[in-house]
Amino acid sequence: MKQLKGVVVSTKMDKTALVRVARIKKHPVYEKRYRVYKKYKIHDPKNECKVGQVVLIKELAPISKEKYFQLVKILEQK
Repeated sequence: MKQLKGVVVSTKMDKTALVRVARIKKHPVYEKRYRVYKKYKIHDPKNECKVGQVVLIKELAPISKEKYFQLVKILEQK
């Protein structure tokens, strides 16, 4: 199972949070490194997340059409 670290962007949905995960990619020709971001909807059953917190999420079987990650723990409080 995949585990990712990201920053909470939105908590407006019930039992769901939006997390932005960054990864570093290298340009194939110029070899410059740059960040690429992707947003994931995560399952947060207790509505613990707050905007700006750094969280650890893990992959699981799909809960809904776009929600297939779950909150593991909050790493940094904001």
